[in-house]
Amino acid sequence: METIQIQAESKQYNAFVGEGVIKELSSFLQTHFNSLTRILIITDETVSKLHLQRLLGVLGKWNPIVFTAPTGEKAKTFEVYYEALTVALENRLDRKSIVLSFGGGAIGDLSGFVAATFMRGVPFIQIPTTILAHDSAVGGKVAINHPQGKNMIGAFYQPEAVFYDLDFLKTLPPSEIRSGFAEVIKHALIYDADFYQWLKTNICDLNQLNQQQLSYSLNQGIKIKNAFVSRDEKETGVRAFLNFGHTLGHAIEAEMGYGNFTHGEAVMIGMIFALKLSNQLLGLSFNVEEFKKWVEKLGYSTVFPNHLTNEKLLDKMKQDKKSIGESVHFVLLEQVGQPVLRKIADTVILDNLNHFN
Repeated sequence: METIQIQAESKQYNAFVGEGVIKELSSFLQTHFNSLTRILIITDETVSKLHLQRLLGVLGKWNPIVFTAPTGEKAKTFEVYYEALTVALENRLDRKSIVLSFGGGAIGDLSGFVAATFMRGVPFIQIPTTILAHDSAVGGKVAINHPQGKNMIGAFYQPEAVFYDLDFLKTLPPSEIRSGFAEVIKHALIYDADFYQWLKTNICDLNQLNQQQLSYSLNQGIKIKNAFVSRDEKETGVRAFLNFGHTLGHAIEAEMGYGNFTHGEAVMIGMIFALKLSNQLLGLSFNVEEFKKWVEKLGYSTVFPNHLTNEKLLDKMKQDKKSIGESVHFVLLEQVGQPVLRKIADTVILDNLNHFN
């Protein structure tokens, strides 16, 4: 097990990473919450079938309440959020209760927002079950979606801890492995050129990742996430760099319908677009074609679906949280490991979208 200390301005907490770390959850709860009244587990249909009994076995003495949301982005709606709050109220959770987020990034976002808003804030713990959640479980960004934009209704609300048991990752389908590993690649590109080279050299088949490669990749990703969060908890400055690839990526997700295109695979297309813009506008020396060949070998698509129109994608980008006065801002790279935020003219975006596929 590795313990990574997350240092946000509002709170310091630990991310425990390794095989079997869920066994430590009970003693953590006893040590840190000696007056704990109720536990609400928020999970989804898929994780519930695969792993819930194992978590309940750890928590048996507390007889937790379980709320099961739909799988994926369908969990992040007003209706599901309202249902989760109703369960909390009906079961008389109070300010000495705790929410356990048990699932991937969507469940983490939903659970954290429930915890942030129930009785103006109750504690919660992240228990990620996907690779993607190595990014989303750390840093305290919690939210639900709106048809007009992803993660537009939310809060900054840090967990009490992250228990990242890598045993849960063994049941992930290939699409979820790809989705999560895109964020690992993103972390390397925006922060650590040496880590990026290590990934290119060592990761050749995502379906054949060994435990050592996976553990190292996820630990590095969490440490990089912490490096940005510790300097800028509420995304007023450098934390925005973590959105590399997300401006176009979120637009693709929105246009496809949330849940019909995985987050990481959309972000991968967004990163390729941002890398091309970086070459063109900032003089970045980066072989995008070589990068595309590598990620295509890993199973990623490097083009967006043909039925998506450039004008609609641009409209969705204007609704991105980084947009200011409907001007689209992109995270670009001056060099690998040196991100910057730049306003990009609509005409430049449309011209590049026209040539992208």
